[in-house]
Amino acid sequence: MNELKCLILMGIIVMTTLGCKNAGENNAADAADANPSAREKHLETATFAGGCFWCMEAPFETIDGVMDVVSGYTGGTLENPTYEQVASGRSGHVEAIQIAYDPAKIAYAQLLNVFWRQIDPTDGGGSFVDRGPQYRSVIFYHNEAQKLAAEKSKADLGASGRYDSPIVTEIIPAAKFYPAEAYHQEYHKKNSLRYKLYRKGSGRDRYLEKIWKEEPLSTLSQPQNVYEKPADSELKARLSPLQYDVTQKDKTEPPFNNTYWDNKKQGIYVDVVSGEPLFASTHKFDSGTGWPSFTRPVSEDAVVEKADAALFMQRTEVRSRKADSHLGHVFDDGPGPLGLRYCINSASLRFVPKEDLKKEGYGAFLSLFE
Repeated sequence: MNELKCLILMGIIVMTTLGCKNAGENNAADAADANPSAREKHLETATFAGGCFWCMEAPFETIDGVMDVVSGYTGGTLENPTYEQVASGRSGHVEAIQIAYDPAKIAYAQLLNVFWRQIDPTDGGGSFVDRGPQYRSVIFYHNEAQKLAAEKSKADLGASGRYDSPIVTEIIPAAKFYPAEAYHQEYHKKNSLRYKLYRKGSGRDRYLEKIWKEEPLSTLSQPQNVYEKPADSELKARLSPLQYDVTQKDKTEPPFNNTYWDNKKQGIYVDVVSGEPLFASTHKFDSGTGWPSFTRPVSEDAVVEKADAALFMQRTEVRSRKADSHLGHVFDDGPGPLGLRYCINSASLRFVPKEDLKKEGYGAFLSLFE
């Protein structure tokens, strides 16, 4: 059977293909690597699979900081898949949602908390009434930071004792995402009655109420490590004159006479202004320049690069994404396959030792040192 969707009416289970999802329409949306809204400035992308994408789309749309949610297909190799092909279970794709969110308003960890609240993570054969690999639960990570956060979140949930069986939700790299047919988008709004009947009949709500009845969703979606830039008056009071001049006035500290240029301890380096993770000791190397140097940021979206024509030179400036702190510059004379050297001011950084990561809320990065 390609698909089982159950609507419970007067105690009778109705099995239907067209009743829940119209299988006769062609895919009306072009393939996309990411939610188009996420290409807007400062927005980031999250991709989750948890069975029927109607039921996954609705809960995220009401969250502050979520700008757009798109239902679609991902994880397989078939290009431009249709709903019928995915529903057959032979395309390799899963039904999924892709979220464009503002990290200044909601952290990825909060999205993970909401995700777990929508699924049965112990079910490896599908999701509730929908059976088959196309309905299994998956977290598709878009960068290393998301991977680490997802792994930590999964491990914490597994250790919570909430479930009698192991958590089998996969955590894998994001693949090409294909938006589903137009009639699937915001189905809960376009076909409210049918959506409510399906959702109730699927068994999803009964299960979630049983598992999470003592822990409302609101308690799980509170901010976690939301990195913000304090007011200028607070920065002047908290930062040293050098830290303020470097981060806020784009100054440069002297080489070989700064805090971290020869620091060899294990840990991560965070923005001294906001605390957002920037670099890790695992990517640090001695460049001989007298400043902390790294081959890459801790994640691909941790920093922002901007053209810098100051001092009659053409350089690439590096700034923190959320607090917009001046960090330093990136050059193409570094080691390794990327050949990059992120030359960073110690005054822009605060070092968090490996042994303090969990205590300070950076436990997701511990796996870097395993």
